[in-house]
Amino acid sequence: MTIRVVLVDDQVLVRTGFRMILDETEGIEVVGEAGDGAAAVEVSARTRPDVVLMDVRMPGVDGITATGRIRALSPAPRVIILTTFDLDDYLFAGLRAGASGFLLKDTLADDLIAAVRVVASGEAVTAPTATRRLIAHYVAAPAPGPARADHRLDPLTVREREVLTLIARGLSNAEIAGSLRVSEGTVKTHIGRILAKLGLRDRIQAVILGYECGLVTP
Repeated sequence: MTIRVVLVDDQVLVRTGFRMILDETEGIEVVGEAGDGAAAVEVSARTRPDVVLMDVRMPGVDGITATGRIRALSPAPRVIILTTFDLDDYLFAGLRAGASGFLLKDTLADDLIAAVRVVASGEAVTAPTATRRLIAHYVAAPAPGPARADHRLDPLTVREREVLTLIARGLSNAEIAGSLRVSEGTVKTHIGRILAKLGLRDRIQAVILGYECGLVTP
């Protein structure tokens, strides 16, 4: 199944470079381009991509605003924020707007391709530095009360809580499967149920919730 991608960047040369990388990759097709946020929303609504690679700083409608509008489309494409600027404001604003990934433009071609595939499959991906700062932000947050009780986790079974805890610790599906002595398919099923029960969009939100609820402590 071909992954349909839209490229959004105000620099034609940047879009051309991304197109060269992705168009030469089996199973990925660039179906549209845009030079600003407003055009990105229009192109996404028309071409219905699976993934949008989104720049942040653009004239007119910026990438964060455009991400929110694109995520409101039906069906909603997944968005990877791709920027030169490794800034906390962009990271948190992008994730709040609904982005499933945050990468820097100096990301290697193979890592970019892998990120597109991961996000298209329903997972989330962030640059290593962004992931560390994201987790550190929530680890530094004050604990909610002595027992750190949180009723948001009430819908989960004991096993699903175990899986959520391991997700919050940063383990991959394969590592979770090894830790619990189950198959990766079983892990994926548990993760799907966790996201559905808790109303979470993706793995990043699961990590955040795990820290907020005290499943993982510093």
